[in-house]
Amino acid sequence: MEIKRKLTEQVISAATQFPVVAIVGPRQSGKTTLAQAIFREHRYVSLEDFDVRELATTDPRGFLNDYPSQTGIILDEIQHVPKLLSYIQTIVDREKKKGFFILTGSQNFLVNEAITQTLAGRIAIFTLLPLSLAELEQASFLPNSIESLIFAGSFPQMYAEKIQASRLYGNYIHTYVERDVRQIKNVQDLNLFQTFLRLCAGRIGQIVNLSSLGNDCGIDHSTVQSWLSLLEASYIIFRLYPYYKNFGRRLVKSPKIYFVDTGIACWLLNIKSEEDLLQHYLRGGLVESFIITDLLKQKYNLDQQPNLYFWRDQIGNEIDCIIDEYPHPIPVEIKSGKTVSSWFFKELLAWQTTTNAPEGNPCYLVYGGEETQNWPQAKVLGWKSAAHLIK
Repeated sequence: MEIKRKLTEQVISAATQFPVVAIVGPRQSGKTTLAQAIFREHRYVSLEDFDVRELATTDPRGFLNDYPSQTGIILDEIQHVPKLLSYIQTIVDREKKKGFFILTGSQNFLVNEAITQTLAGRIAIFTLLPLSLAELEQASFLPNSIESLIFAGSFPQMYAEKIQASRLYGNYIHTYVERDVRQIKNVQDLNLFQTFLRLCAGRIGQIVNLSSLGNDCGIDHSTVQSWLSLLEASYIIFRLYPYYKNFGRRLVKSPKIYFVDTGIACWLLNIKSEEDLLQHYLRGGLVESFIITDLLKQKYNLDQQPNLYFWRDQIGNEIDCIIDEYPHPIPVEIKSGKTVSSWFFKELLAWQTTTNAPEGNPCYLVYGGEETQNWPQAKVLGWKSAAHLIK
């Protein structure tokens, strides 16, 4: 079954305005499928194939001439041969054809660094993450509980091919470590890197303490920073940074760590079933990670800036997610419990008091149940309804 991606209309629109469109995101998030579904008449070329990549590397001009197309060309996994981009620029400036080059890439920093230098003003860049709540809902793939979805994760292959979660994510991490990590950075000890990955999963939803992470893994501060950047650049994790204004109190300024897909996090944490997850001490952090990642997907799918933050002051008051909208930021508190209780609103009340939020400013609480409720303190959304929070 083909799953309709929310980003489709944005990509189609951009292809009428820009000669180059890039779709970046994690491996297996559906970039190639989306590009081929939209641009059916374009010629498809995979730079994953060694012989094709070798030709593109040694003779980029000849490579582009060897794959002529009247309608356009899809270059899959462009990060393997970033030098192609300068040759693409020459063709774009000469031919001036909208939507001719469609690029995909799984390594964010390689693609964007090269694009910044060569294709600025000629390219539209989109980020495609694994399936969003809304996409799963539209395809009738939403399970009855949020724990089922957190354990299964959101990669399209999980739903299209019904692969066992442990097999899918085990292979994903193995391939990532053995191939991508070797290619992107010269990591000498891959077993140590896998230990680092598991330690990151054990800190999901927590403020990053570089010293603690380094000590537990036996690596220095600069290596921790380097490896976190590597995980972020390849869409395994993302860091949520704190929101702070001059609210009259000192605020925490270190980021939190989340995983782009909770299925990967569960595998790294050795969670083998939904039942394991229900009893796990990091269940709350995994629920938090899932909802915040979905808000990130909603932003990307609308081609909006991912202006998401968290807020925490020095005495422990904390809001899980702040959507930085004009004229006032919107707080979103996330609870894994399935029954709403008055104490769920404690942090939201602290936020409202500290920031002097105007009356009527949107304020949300997302919880592990399903009912939408209107409480005086906030609008309460069941986890499924959180799929439509970003407008």
